[in-house]
Amino acid sequence: MFVPKTSYFQILWKSIKWFRVDCRSLTHATPDMQTFNQAKAAGNEVFQIIQRKPTISYEAKGIVLDKIIGNIEIREVYFAYPSREHNLILQGFSLPIRAGTVVALVGSSGCGKSTIISLIERFHDPSIGDIYIGNHNIKDLDLKFLQKNIGAVSQEPSLFAGTIMDNIKIGNMNASKEQIERAALTANAHSFISLLPEQYSTEVGERGVQLSGGQKQRIAIARVILKDPPILFLDEATSALDSESEKLVQDALENVMKGRTIILIAHRISDIIAVVENGVVAETGTHRELLHSSNFYNKLFNMQNLTPESDSR
Repeated sequence: MFVPKTSYFQILWKSIKWFRVDCRSLTHATPDMQTFNQAKAAGNEVFQIIQRKPTISYEAKGIVLDKIIGNIEIREVYFAYPSREHNLILQGFSLPIRAGTVVALVGSSGCGKSTIISLIERFHDPSIGDIYIGNHNIKDLDLKFLQKNIGAVSQEPSLFAGTIMDNIKIGNMNASKEQIERAALTANAHSFISLLPEQYSTEVGERGVQLSGGQKQRIAIARVILKDPPILFLDEATSALDSESEKLVQDALENVMKGRTIILIAHRISDIIAVVENGVVAETGTHRELLHSSNFYNKLFNMQNLTPESDSR
């Protein structure tokens, strides 16, 4: 009787050995498979963000005007941040602002003062309502053109790792050294820069850690002066400074404010003050008018222990 060399038993035995080898391989691969699945899940969220199409895009072309005069009109604006869609920050906010005037927004924390600035700069769009600059809806304006014509100085200015000259030059990348120094002089920054060993070539460090708060603010103001925008936002620009630094920054702000449309937050120098409560403009008027007509403003004034400004403003 003929018996083949490769019997069914031999084939079965080889299969069992291969199976045992594959099982050991799978056992060793299990931790890697877990890591792979975690990376896949995390990567899915990353790719969703990368592939997301923003509603506000620099690629979208809009109207480019010869000149922005500076009239701003906010009409019945409602807004809630995407992460808190059911919590309306602004609830029918309306405020006309004439070109060349200084308007202060005052109110309690979280009432929507900084949100208004974000909407005018078009970091967000209103849920309902419109914002007009120079009789043009800002949604119709080219985004780069719009933001080029708006300057901002915040409580914590944004400085980048690099030299003082690099940071000022962000306002106008084509500016000459003379223009940069002139802007620094107007911002009361040239005096302290000149005392530094490297002067305008001094490295400021990440977020400007090598400079004091007042010095950073004056560099940020110099940047805005170099940009020369018709509209300027000052978001509590002196609230974190000591008295001496505040005086220097205040003088610099006086220089930059001339001839521009200004919106201030928690600032004392203004033509018109708008009292913001619960996402709407509750009252508007001068400092003296609001002291007599607004209990909220009167209480805020007394809490801050402020002193009245001169009638020249």
